[in-house]
Amino acid sequence: MTGTARGRSGAAGDGPLLLGVRHHGPGSARAVRAALDAARPRAVLIEGPPEADALIPLAAEEDMRPPVALLAHAVDEPGRSAFWPLAEFSPEWIAIRWALEHEVPARFIDLPATHTLAWRRDTEGELGGGAGDGRGGDADTAGGGASGADAERGGGANPDSSVMETDVRIDPLAVLAEAAGYDDPERWWEDVVEHRGVGEGDAFAPFVVLEEAMGELREAYGSGGHDRDLVREAYMRLQVRAAQREFGDEVAVVCGAWHVPALRQKTAVAADRALVKGLPKVKTDMTWVPWTYRRLSRVSGYGAGIDSPGWYGHLFAVPDRPVERWMTKVAGLLRGEDRIVSSAHVIEAVRLAETLAAMRGRPLPGLGETTDAVRAVMCEGSDVPLALVHDRLVVGDVLGEVPQAAPAVPLQRDLDRVQRQLRLKPEALERELELDLRKETDAGRSRLLHRLRLLGVAWGEPAASRGSTGTFRETWRLRWEPELAVRVAEAGVWGTTVLAAATAKAEADAVAAQTLAEVTGLAERCLLSELPQALPVVMQVLADRAALDTDVGHLAQALPALVRSLRYGDVRGTDTGALAGVAAGLAERIFVGLPPACAALDADAAEEMRRHVDAVHGAVGLLGDAPAPDHRDLRGRWHSVLRVLSVRDTVPGVVRGRAVRLLLDDGELGQDEAARLMGLVLSPGTPPGDAAAWIEGFVGGGSGGGMLLVHDERLLGLVDSWLTGVPAEAFTDVLPLLRRTFSAYEPGVRRTLGELVRRGPGERGSVTAAGSGIPGFAADLDPGRADAVLPVVRLLLGLEAPGGPGEVEEDIDNDLAGVAG
Repeated sequence: MTGTARGRSGAAGDGPLLLGVRHHGPGSARAVRAALDAARPRAVLIEGPPEADALIPLAAEEDMRPPVALLAHAVDEPGRSAFWPLAEFSPEWIAIRWALEHEVPARFIDLPATHTLAWRRDTEGELGGGAGDGRGGDADTAGGGASGADAERGGGANPDSSVMETDVRIDPLAVLAEAAGYDDPERWWEDVVEHRGVGEGDAFAPFVVLEEAMGELREAYGSGGHDRDLVREAYMRLQVRAAQREFGDEVAVVCGAWHVPALRQKTAVAADRALVKGLPKVKTDMTWVPWTYRRLSRVSGYGAGIDSPGWYGHLFAVPDRPVERWMTKVAGLLRGEDRIVSSAHVIEAVRLAETLAAMRGRPLPGLGETTDAVRAVMCEGSDVPLALVHDRLVVGDVLGEVPQAAPAVPLQRDLDRVQRQLRLKPEALERELELDLRKETDAGRSRLLHRLRLLGVAWGEPAASRGSTGTFRETWRLRWEPELAVRVAEAGVWGTTVLAAATAKAEADAVAAQTLAEVTGLAERCLLSELPQALPVVMQVLADRAALDTDVGHLAQALPALVRSLRYGDVRGTDTGALAGVAAGLAERIFVGLPPACAALDADAAEEMRRHVDAVHGAVGLLGDAPAPDHRDLRGRWHSVLRVLSVRDTVPGVVRGRAVRLLLDDGELGQDEAARLMGLVLSPGTPPGDAAAWIEGFVGGGSGGGMLLVHDERLLGLVDSWLTGVPAEAFTDVLPLLRRTFSAYEPGVRRTLGELVRRGPGERGSVTAAGSGIPGFAADLDPGRADAVLPVVRLLLGLEAPGGPGEVEEDIDNDLAGVAG
């Protein structure tokens, strides 16, 4: 590095070349590359954890694609971790790549991660624990992380500076922008750096100017309220001195511009050593992990984040005409969403952006001008499509990649292998995945996702399946977040493979479970995850807990999960014999304990018990379909329990009403008998509140009670007569229950009921019989209309009976006739 080059760097006499940058700043990245090309240093020192020096050569691998991040985590506590993210437009990444391309040593010189993570542990009460970014939350962003405020402040492994710091903190970018007359630090940075050259004729000029500005700020504000930086800067000065002893002054240092005045400062070696002496330590591992543009965004909580990583990546990548190329990207995105955007829109948007920049006194259109132009020209003033542009392009969903040679815990290696085997690639963009469990690959994907959820690695979340509610189909919503690498490292304590780790975790969770419902839920997850070795342990714990738990509510909560597990076992080919026995025993205990448990309940407890009755009814219905003979008898015993509940006065009205409705739906109670029971309840001797609760149980709760009232004139008449006879002083008390009941009906059902009530008792029969005024109602089934839907019904149900289509149609005819009846 020549003396002329050093002189242009702004160095005061001999010394290293200090290149102060803004983290994730494309302008700084271009300037660093130009300065390194001009200076040709013998070594490049970069702000970052020294433990990552061994990982630098991996940056030259073809399958290393930023954004990526250095991940450091405590060996004994993987959840205690820190990240150092790098994008393709990060100055540190450019420095690493330049050093590798020119075969020049590259080293990280910031405070080691072993101290950073120990600091985090010692101050957990103020930090809140968990993973963080190595550039240090608010510490490295000087009050909010203005889009790479590490340019002003520098970066480095400092997860937090809430300890040992003064009360006054500054945002250097904001201070400089305000001094220049800007109210937006981002706009100021774009105008003075991003829209300027890299130092026309002088590659070091941008760094000279920035160092002078930061020098003034450091003189005025000292550490800026981030006193822990003093320790980091002392360590960096020691590392720079060590490099100078080895390479002389031909050393380039790439660090946050905020740190440059401190690194330029002449201090005693003994003073620097005293600052870093005795720092706490923790054993640390480090590796590369994929990162995303979204996690680079300041909105994600990343301390040194930026508002618009997609926009900055575009500015750095395009060779020329950035505004024209950006507008073309926007047009392509909107066209893909079926919006009409032509070439004329692109031309007009570019012109408008340039006009706005001129009117605002800016050298080139920035993100603000392009956004305003897109909103006006391509989005017709609407912020809805503009939000899509911001999400997909301004922020972006780019997910980086790291080579297989990168260090990883054994569990991560196994996860990578299984992902490749199942062709299930992690993606930053959220997407839905439909799985058909009858296919081997889809079944394997389902097992993997369920096992990861059990391990706390929430790569996918189950979603409602569209088009099918059968157990052979699943829908997942997938999105890979960089923090999941930490969750995988944490889960590594349970085993070296996904299967072994999930098995060990399930067994431990079963022993530690506090409630019966937790154990039954775990049994269901074991079946979904196909963990045959864990299931016996879980079943033993389940049997022990079920034998000791006498709370009917707990038992009722546990039964549905067990029955669902039996169904999953059918489609997944799992042996669920032991599970079926436990489920049957659980059901018997519920039958015995339910009637006494329903006595003397308040309104909230009665509503909760009504939900338990519904859950048990559905579970018994599924359990009764099982091939075991004793399971088929469960329905009869359950119906006997419902009969007891329906007539016992000590049972709350909402439970009695639901019991009558369930018996009616199952054909165990005739319509005449149901009408008689309703008439007794709605008689003048029953308090209005109890009668309203009974009605809610009978026709409320999403049970299709509205259609029952539409089709049964007697029941509607009883409700109508009772309601009109409620005393005025009691009406306000029953109104909330009635409103809750009837507001749950579909709008069409409410409209039909209103029409029937309006017509009055004398005309309801003619309406429901002749269908006048209300389409779809008649005295008898219309065979012609019923036959017309048979092909569609057959297609939806997938019915192809051995007896041929005729037999299927006959079965459907019978079903439709039963529904009509």
